[in-house]
Amino acid sequence: MNLQLVRIELREIKLPLKWPFETSFGRTTRRRILIVRAFDKDGASGYGECVAAENPFYNHETIDTAWLITAKYVAPLLAAARVESASQVSQALSPIRENRMAKAGVEAAIWDLEAKISKVPLWQHIKGTRCEITCGVSIGLQNSTEELLDKVSRELESGYQRIKIKIKPGKDVQLVEAVRARFPAVTLSVDANSAYRIETDTPLLKRLDDYNLLMIEQPLAPGDLVDHGKLQRELQTPICLDESIVSLTNARHAHELGACRIINIKLGRVGGYSEAQSIQAFGLAHGLPVWCGGMLEAGIGRAHNIALSTLPGFTLPGDVSASERYWEEDIVEPPVTVSREGTIRAPTGHGIGYEVNEARIEALTVRREIIHLTS
Repeated sequence: MNLQLVRIELREIKLPLKWPFETSFGRTTRRRILIVRAFDKDGASGYGECVAAENPFYNHETIDTAWLITAKYVAPLLAAARVESASQVSQALSPIRENRMAKAGVEAAIWDLEAKISKVPLWQHIKGTRCEITCGVSIGLQNSTEELLDKVSRELESGYQRIKIKIKPGKDVQLVEAVRARFPAVTLSVDANSAYRIETDTPLLKRLDDYNLLMIEQPLAPGDLVDHGKLQRELQTPICLDESIVSLTNARHAHELGACRIINIKLGRVGGYSEAQSIQAFGLAHGLPVWCGGMLEAGIGRAHNIALSTLPGFTLPGDVSASERYWEEDIVEPPVTVSREGTIRAPTGHGIGYEVNEARIEALTVRREIIHLTS
């Protein structure tokens, strides 16, 4: 494969959520989304979606910093490197420290472009091995326990194979107890988004061992592998790390410290497919199950998550759910749908396998920039 990239197009769209989504670090009612489109010399193009949020609360990146980094640094480095394949992008962008979501959005677009030129589905192009993935849902904090139970009931009726609920101090054990009492057989996990401290909250987190959870996701601070190791030794429930794992090195250190028994891989958080596949391969080699987390993606990012989830080792249901859970109308056609059995079939079309609704993106666009990579 000899790509010749000629330009990158950036667009910001504003897409309102059907319902607010609340975590321990905030409440989201709409998404400002950075869409990346990479063009080859022959006119072919591929799409990526940068998952950076509006505010720097999940990590340091925002949509505005990602836009700046992409335009001022990512694009010039790509132009200078003259990358000829998607697999070269990660190395070409390695001089940029962190800013992984910015880099991932561009790298994803180039992988989609390359798969389209090769006339193969992206999931096959990245060596995915399963043509169907299993799906779970992530349920944000609700106004009341009854609202949470109603939402869990609706998601189970839709077929989802795993329920994850967000927790934070003051809204934790009682929620888990209520869900487990109403749905004793459901595969259940919780996500704390770094809301707890080992010094004060270990006894409370140990109480969650009584509820047969699949995992406790990211209970402590993102960079604190040492304390996660200490906490995991106190718990029977597996800890899953999310924000803490941004690279293969983090995954290796977490494994050596016993800081987790499961890893959540998010394409944007780790900087793209190349790093995600390195972490996936490490997990497979060391018996660490991995799964694909979500970042309130629209259809382009959701399609990339489907492709990622087909890789070996993605053995747990991910947060790759249907478009209709979040959007009145998505930006891809057809919208992503989940079967009554809680699965998604990997698409057979070339690239991400979904048609991007360019007219809808145009209508939602609030800013646009084109960056030429050739003189």
